[in-house]
Amino acid sequence: MTISAKLDDLTIMVAGQGGDGSLTVMNVLSELFGRRGYHLYKSRNVASRIKGGIAAAQMRASVVSRGCTGDQIDLVVAFDQEAVTNVGADLSPDAVVVFDSSDKPLDRRNLADSVRVIEIPFGRYAVRDLRRDLFKNSMSFGVISQLMNIDQDEAEDCLRHTLHRLPERVLLPNIDSFADGRKFALADEIASGGYPWHLERATRAKHLMINGNDAIAFGFMAAGGRFFCGYPITPATEILEWLQKHLPAMGGVAMQAEDELAAINIALGAAMTGVRTMTATSSPGFSLMAEGISHAGSAEIPLVITNSQRAGPSTGMPTKPEQSDIAMMIHCGNGEFPRVVLAPGDPGDCFKIGAAATNLAQRIQGPVIIAVDQAVAQDARSVTPFDLEAVEPHDGARLSEDALQAMATYRRYELDPSGVSPWAVPGTKGGMSLVTGNERNEWGLVTTVPAKRREMMEKRAAKIDHVRADLPKGIRGGDRAARVGIIGCGMQSGVIAEASERLNARGTPVQYLQVRTLWPVLDETAEFIRSCDHVYVVEHNGEGQLAHLLDGHGAFGNLRSLTKNDGVPFRCADLVRHIATFEANTMHGDAA
Repeated sequence: MTISAKLDDLTIMVAGQGGDGSLTVMNVLSELFGRRGYHLYKSRNVASRIKGGIAAAQMRASVVSRGCTGDQIDLVVAFDQEAVTNVGADLSPDAVVVFDSSDKPLDRRNLADSVRVIEIPFGRYAVRDLRRDLFKNSMSFGVISQLMNIDQDEAEDCLRHTLHRLPERVLLPNIDSFADGRKFALADEIASGGYPWHLERATRAKHLMINGNDAIAFGFMAAGGRFFCGYPITPATEILEWLQKHLPAMGGVAMQAEDELAAINIALGAAMTGVRTMTATSSPGFSLMAEGISHAGSAEIPLVITNSQRAGPSTGMPTKPEQSDIAMMIHCGNGEFPRVVLAPGDPGDCFKIGAAATNLAQRIQGPVIIAVDQAVAQDARSVTPFDLEAVEPHDGARLSEDALQAMATYRRYELDPSGVSPWAVPGTKGGMSLVTGNERNEWGLVTTVPAKRREMMEKRAAKIDHVRADLPKGIRGGDRAARVGIIGCGMQSGVIAEASERLNARGTPVQYLQVRTLWPVLDETAEFIRSCDHVYVVEHNGEGQLAHLLDGHGAFGNLRSLTKNDGVPFRCADLVRHIATFEANTMHGDAA
């Protein structure tokens, strides 16, 4: 299959050493493909260190919306030999490699003979013509845009849009370098290969390109979130950065604390004043927040905590995805207390769940955890613009001053069948109360009386049933009559949906469920599992934590765990191959 025949679903990678400008080239390409009407899924693969190492950006451009990376790479722009060597096995048979040959020709020993290589000394030309190799990335974009037969003015406008913050003295050399790249692509030895390609225009409604972290922050703010406190940590830092940029315009505050312990305790203090509050961190930082989360559950303080998981244990691999905190998020903190754990699967879902979590925290007066992973947190995707009008802030059982005046007495921890006590913001006339993490009575006075302890434990436990019906439902798809199921959450959402589509197309009936509420486990999950003869649980950890969770909640041994913990996301083709092979062997065994 030729590249021109694959332009309905194309995967591009731009890679080089840190500082080569790979991510910038990908940003320009995403602007170009976005304007052309393609659905985009953009990821990055960078070394887990401060400086140096290969930095790669990958984009899947398709006429149909997809929620995962492509199976193989069709076009590589590489500024470094190592960048090509790393992905040689992942190239499609008819892939094209555009290589910066400034230092030496490409060693193509690990490439298939069918892979086309175009060698242009970008760096050398940039130094010769512009005196700095800094501009070689813009030159590479010029080559690509010419090979795709993009009008020069259109391509240049995409470049200008992406680099619009640069001063003129830096922008203009980039434009010149881009123009030079266009000329190089027309050279006889390149054009004779049967190019240019023709990038058609796709049909797609207006879209927003955003990653999961930013979408969570957006949803939090849309639901009335006005205070955020966090500490920078990969891959959660974008939430802090986004809110520092946008929250002040809404009258809110986003502040950086000295560490994760301070961040969650400052957030708890803000939440006690009645302001809708969130903190965010990543796996090792979440470990440090466990005591604060327990305090929120005991003292009944509404708080949203986002955990952008990364590969562990300990420092682990900060820039690689993993879903190994599932058990920790559900059980962290000493003692037993109600919590909700939600798992969005894409940026659009992140916005909805960011808003839902903010409201749920108010309704249960306790911690609500948003569980994402590095892929969902940092991969960007084109989504339908968010419906801000659909988000309505919910105050839960908060009392107004008038309501307080009408009450005979105000007891902060008053017993209520819902488990949720009416509460007044400190400072409200008549709303004086004691708040403590100790066990206490309705007034907030510390107690160890067994009967009172039972009452308070039962009161808090009742909160989950109070909101259970309103928790985010899973997304179910595929062949609803199929006896084979696939379950996943977070970063697996896109890949299980596409794998289900492919399996059904090839005659293997499959249905899938994207779990969006991890805790409490909803009845829909057990119902889905019971509707199947067996279910594959796809997750990015070594122990099968989601499978273990479901096994204790109605799975009845029907689960087959598919796990991975090497920092590389599942590819759809690999998932399809594994399930199809297993199902074929199962059928053969049954027939025997």
